[in-house]
Amino acid sequence: MGILWINLAIVFICSLFARYFATPLYSTAYVPIKPNKSLLFVTLVSLILVSGLRANIGDTYFYKHTFEINNFTWEQVKDKENIGFWIFQMILKNYSEDPQILIFTTAAISNILIIFILSKYSRMFELSTYVYITGGLYLISMNGLRQVLTAAVVFTGTKFIIEGNWFKYLLLVLFASTFHESALILIPIYFFVRYRAWSRATLFLLLFAILIVIGFEKFSTILFSTIENTQYGYYSNFQEGGASVLRVAVYATPLVIAFFGRERLREIFPASDYIVNMSLLGLAFMMISTQNWIFARFSIYFMLYQLILLGWIVKLFTEREQKFIYYGVILCYLIFYYYESVISLNIIYISDYFSL
Repeated sequence: MGILWINLAIVFICSLFARYFATPLYSTAYVPIKPNKSLLFVTLVSLILVSGLRANIGDTYFYKHTFEINNFTWEQVKDKENIGFWIFQMILKNYSEDPQILIFTTAAISNILIIFILSKYSRMFELSTYVYITGGLYLISMNGLRQVLTAAVVFTGTKFIIEGNWFKYLLLVLFASTFHESALILIPIYFFVRYRAWSRATLFLLLFAILIVIGFEKFSTILFSTIENTQYGYYSNFQEGGASVLRVAVYATPLVIAFFGRERLREIFPASDYIVNMSLLGLAFMMISTQNWIFARFSIYFMLYQLILLGWIVKLFTEREQKFIYYGVILCYLIFYYYESVISLNIIYISDYFSL
């Protein structure tokens, strides 16, 4: 964990000073400042090196093993599901037989896309990058490598959601789905998030999620019988339990604050309705995942939007209260990170390139 703690410190400090030495932007921008490019670069380098040079954590071994044993010829690739990811590996293997190239390149692309969008839409950039790590998504990117890459690609379409450009968003999602087909769920979701936040539609969604949790046995029977003949059919035998109630509470807290400060949030961040709606969808999936962890995988697509939301939460309070809330967020997420990574999961980071 030593490397991960050092990475957290570097990312937070560099992100903080990137905002401190930011450049003012024109008045029509969603965020009035642009983080310092040099410090933004250092933030990215730390995130990419730690993630890209890992030798373990989650599915890393299996991705490396698959890369080693396959030749990735067109004959082998053309009939594969998620063909985009197979073509991606085929291209990489033309440059190197070392499977680390897959891990490093995926980490680089994912983190560059995520940090770029956060720097563009988050008011307090350092809080977003801090929670990216302490909230667990950065760690998830080392486990669900392919899905986080897919989520990062779709995340770049935030502008299309805000501007209401459905066609460009559709094309982006279709492209991303060639890496992970679950991204297709975001096509109908586009129309949902275009509603005003906290409308009847969004509240109905949360009620629906609660009803699924209550009647999960019947819901799961219907769902798994529907997908049993697809590539996701094996999920019906998934027996790893559900997500913790603590994680749901951590995910819900920023949304509770956003609800009570919704008018102020719309005033300082006009595009907030779309970000809140995406975060609400993530909460709905997280609630359902308390019954079966597999549903938490869908929340990956929405956790990124909560990082943007967290970058605005502090600004909903009076100037006198903002410092207290700011340090409160840092402390609470630090405790959560320690509990999840050290106590609950006992994460041990290994790299063939550096160690402590």
